[in-house]
Amino acid sequence: MHRLLVALLAALDAVLAAAGGIAVVLAPLTLLWVFGLGAPDWGALWPASAAVWHLGHLVPVTVTLPDAYLAATGIDPSFATFTLSLAPLAFAAFTALFAARSGVRAGEAGAAVTGWLSGSLVFAGLASLVALTSNAALVASETWLAILLPALLFLVPSFIGAVVGAWRVGDDGPVDAVRDRIERMPAAWAPVPGLVLRGLALTTLGLVAVGGVVVVAGLIARSTQVIGLYQASNADGIGATVIALGQLVYLPTLLLWAVAFTAGPGFALGTDTAVTPAATQVGALPGIPVLGAVPDSTSSWLLLLVLLPVGVGALTGWILRSRMPSSVEPEPLAPRLVVALAVAALTGGVGALAALASAGAIGPGRLADTGPQPGPLALALGIEVLVGLAILLLSPRFGARPDDAEVFAPHRDEAPAFSFAPRDRTPFDRDEHATGPAPAVSAPGTGIAHDVWPSSYRGPDDSDPSAAGPSTAGDDEVRARIRAAWAESNDDEPRR
Repeated sequence: MHRLLVALLAALDAVLAAAGGIAVVLAPLTLLWVFGLGAPDWGALWPASAAVWHLGHLVPVTVTLPDAYLAATGIDPSFATFTLSLAPLAFAAFTALFAARSGVRAGEAGAAVTGWLSGSLVFAGLASLVALTSNAALVASETWLAILLPALLFLVPSFIGAVVGAWRVGDDGPVDAVRDRIERMPAAWAPVPGLVLRGLALTTLGLVAVGGVVVVAGLIARSTQVIGLYQASNADGIGATVIALGQLVYLPTLLLWAVAFTAGPGFALGTDTAVTPAATQVGALPGIPVLGAVPDSTSSWLLLLVLLPVGVGALTGWILRSRMPSSVEPEPLAPRLVVALAVAALTGGVGALAALASAGAIGPGRLADTGPQPGPLALALGIEVLVGLAILLLSPRFGARPDDAEVFAPHRDEAPAFSFAPRDRTPFDRDEHATGPAPAVSAPGTGIAHDVWPSSYRGPDDSDPSAAGPSTAGDDEVRARIRAAWAESNDDEPRR
């Protein structure tokens, strides 16, 4: 594909990624402005939408409450200005997935660098436009962060996607050079880089799946508390819709909290609070319905949740072990050990990044500290996944069989167990029987079958002058030879 066309398509992907994320915020806020507010201030619609979009891309947003609102609600004036930094990660996930897909397409089209740079620059330009036009008196953010963080959330996944796409089809450049160097490694070490990356992808997906299961189980187990918080909000239809959409965009954040809870370190819902399988200590919580799923007490049975990350590691180890080459020789331990340690370390690093992305402030005062801690979560996930990986990767391989050629090679010259004795064969004397072998007969003494010989040689004693034609010396010689062969075959038959 032409590089100019690749650049244009990547730029279009960047525009759709930015416009799609902003539209998801702008559309419901517009409906709220029209039907929920009596006298809406249309000048605040765009800053509010941009603030939500920035917050979804990890940009902290500073909120300043007006004096009239403080007087009406009785809020302490010291809380008039606070920072929101707990990101609704649905926006970041949407941008990252869109960027990765754009990078993969550019890499498969043979213009990975062109597509990556084009899409990243266009998205950075759009992020700059949003940042420079959205600051207001009530909501504001640091301009450089509002440009840098969204741009990085597109640039990094797009780069990874471009490398993956170029790896699939080749690029006649650095990607192929890396592939050649890997292929020139010793046979035991050549699969290691691919296995490590595959293992990291498997553990990441497995832990996200575990988090989803834990979230659903918590909502089902504490559905009464969740419904009670909905009823206590006394929200009308529009308010309930806004609350539901707000919780939906925070669903990826809740999944990461559930992963931290399953791994053991847990997460915080305010200063000096902790929600872990071993103990739960929380104070007054905001009246957000989904927080009703947070357990207010613990049980020793919840400690068994730690086995889920171990199971993810064991499943990953089984998949990786099945992709390792089998051999009748003893398997080297060092490559398997390196794979296990590298996958566990990278999984812990991903856990630390997830903790950083899912932590932040949801309000003033004690609510400024929520989410998991990066260090404990990375350590716990790394150890638990390593235990599962070691069970399958470092243990001896059971059921491994060499190739069939090696199994049956020593027995190729042996006779089969069931066979028939070979038939005795008598060599044919061509000098004695110049006309060919003696014909087979159905029974001794019955003569030669009439359909075996030509009509001119019906029988040695019977001649039909009208059918056989004129007799010659050659015919007499042939008949003599047939008569001698017939007599010899009758002598060889056993007497009954």
